[in-house]
Amino acid sequence: MQYIQGISRNQLQVSSLEDTISADNPVRFIDAFVGSIDLEKLGFTPRVLKSEGRPSFDTRVFLKIYLYGYINGIRSSRRLEKECLRNLEMQWLLEAICPNYHSIADFRKDNPKALKQLFKLFVSFLKDADLISGKTIAIDGTKSRAHNSKKANFNQKKIDKHLAYIEAKTQEYLTALEQNDTQENSTTVTNIQQKIERLKQNKINYELLEEQLKATGEPQISTTDPDARALLVQGQVVEVSYNIQAAVDDKHNLVVATHTINRNDKNALSAIAIEAKENLKAETFTVLVDKGYHNGREIETCKSNSITTIVAHPDQGKSNENGTQPDYLVSKFIYNKENNTYTCPQGQILTTSGSWHKKTGRTEDSGYQFQKYRTSACKTCLVKDQCTSRKGGREIDRSQYAEAVEQNHQRYKDNPQLYRKRQEINEHIFGTIKRKWGYNYTDLIGLEKVNGEHSLIMLVYNIKRSINILGVPDLLAKLHAWNSPYKRKFLFCLKTTCLKLFLTQISFGTDQNTPKCNLA
Repeated sequence: MQYIQGISRNQLQVSSLEDTISADNPVRFIDAFVGSIDLEKLGFTPRVLKSEGRPSFDTRVFLKIYLYGYINGIRSSRRLEKECLRNLEMQWLLEAICPNYHSIADFRKDNPKALKQLFKLFVSFLKDADLISGKTIAIDGTKSRAHNSKKANFNQKKIDKHLAYIEAKTQEYLTALEQNDTQENSTTVTNIQQKIERLKQNKINYELLEEQLKATGEPQISTTDPDARALLVQGQVVEVSYNIQAAVDDKHNLVVATHTINRNDKNALSAIAIEAKENLKAETFTVLVDKGYHNGREIETCKSNSITTIVAHPDQGKSNENGTQPDYLVSKFIYNKENNTYTCPQGQILTTSGSWHKKTGRTEDSGYQFQKYRTSACKTCLVKDQCTSRKGGREIDRSQYAEAVEQNHQRYKDNPQLYRKRQEINEHIFGTIKRKWGYNYTDLIGLEKVNGEHSLIMLVYNIKRSINILGVPDLLAKLHAWNSPYKRKFLFCLKTTCLKLFLTQISFGTDQNTPKCNLA
């Protein structure tokens, strides 16, 4: 026989779903993990039986579906429904239950907060399993495209452009209408009138958008997904998206904290760092962050929460042919803490009057206070043209967060090898999620729901990576030994099993080898 022969389709076989799933199959861990948790304590909405109709599906069924789906790159509810019918692993996991796609989609949409809590619970399991050190954390963010096109995103400049176009086009049509009135061409007149009416309606829509924009106080507005924002993705490329923040532990590159925001990284450091501290229940740790997060207020907040920051320091000021030269940048001026003065590269002392000035930002919490430092020696300085182009001389602003920023800068200079590990720790995570798995966009609308989906993605990443590190049998052993406040109570299940054994004894008779069960 030249070729290997398959089994006849008409061959009768006696087997079970259990025989098709190996001991090291990841679905066994998904089943054990979901089965061991009290989902209602985590905030999952249970499906209750209504007064009429068929019974509802257990919440665990939907969670198993999504964990399996996201691990295998499937997140469409329609595709997940198909997998329930044709996938042996899914049939084993769900015990041949097959919910419809609408119910599957509703679960993810209705439980965003619970999914985030589930991610945090798994982080605590990883820490108890000694897979997380909690000493050095790298923080970074990446953009995820929102369910909102660029055409459905508006700012004042864009609205003004549309209104100007409508005004010019309307005037063009009115001129054409006057010309056609003299020619008495009724068909052309009707077409032009219809176009003018359409322009009037468009103008009303844009004016309403303008009112909404002013009412919100935001610089932009999105119509499909109100929470989505146009963010700078790379270079000059702008996409309507969300910003996924992730804090990653250095031991096994596992994610210890994540949340999604709709702004850039500038004001995001303290929130994700404090979340990581709460998830790990740590007293202190060191965070490694790139210069996009550099913000005095955020560094000070981390310091007050016993979090040590090593944030890359951006260049202070710029040099050009007609202004400040490299030798006279702010970093070249030495601050004297005892006298509250600055010494310039020429040895002159810059002093302050002690008055605090207010620097306002786009939002109330983005402003800060600062003091001004000057010296009258600038008037006679021979190198003034290299230091400043101001007629009154050089002026230095020192913010209320300057001390925390300087301490951070010193740590950055003292720990180049440690900071260099930042990219090794967290960059590949976003590469895996976005490039390999294709999760570079969100399926949901609204910041809260998007947060839930991204928490699910990070949870799945942690599950998959921990399986690669330990293997399914060892991870299951750690799960069984794990003592969690959210652990499911198995007493009822145990009594139900014993009751079934007892009824079996009654139905088929008893013998000496039949297991006995005490229900007391």
